[in-house]
Amino acid sequence: MKKSAFILILIPISMACSVGNGNEEKNIALIESYVQAVENMDYDAMETYLDDSYIGMGPSYGDSIGKVAAIENWKNNVENLYESIHYNRSRNIAISITSGDNQGDWVSNWGELNIRYQGDKGEVTLWANSIYQIENGKIVKSFTFYNEADAMEQLGYVFINLNDL
Repeated sequence: MKKSAFILILIPISMACSVGNGNEEKNIALIESYVQAVENMDYDAMETYLDDSYIGMGPSYGDSIGKVAAIENWKNNVENLYESIHYNRSRNIAISITSGDNQGDWVSNWGELNIRYQGDKGEVTLWANSIYQIENGKIVKSFTFYNEADAMEQLGYVFINLNDL
């Protein structure tokens, strides 16, 4: 009896979770391709996935960047800073927001990244979350969150409160 009740509860829940606009699989595939371009440090490929109106937000409050500057930033980082980027773990979920602010199709990517810097600058492992809004098969907006202080500490930086000096 308990199994029957459990199954009866799961049926509506699973139906509610599967309801969407039909773009979930192709939107996840787009983000998987974008993540692969990041991991390959292929800024030319990254550019093809971003809409011309793209705006990226984060990781700090108030940070924002447009498509042209984002690609130039990636190009500079690939050529002068990063030796490699590897996603140890990467998971995606697609949702559609149908009311309120930021309506549209979104994919959230949770990742554990390992970034190795050029020379003897070291490496870091980060938990990162990026949320991408997708329109017409392109990324139009993203919000990225990770702990910048954690990355700095892993690289050997020490934080000192100037009031303690």
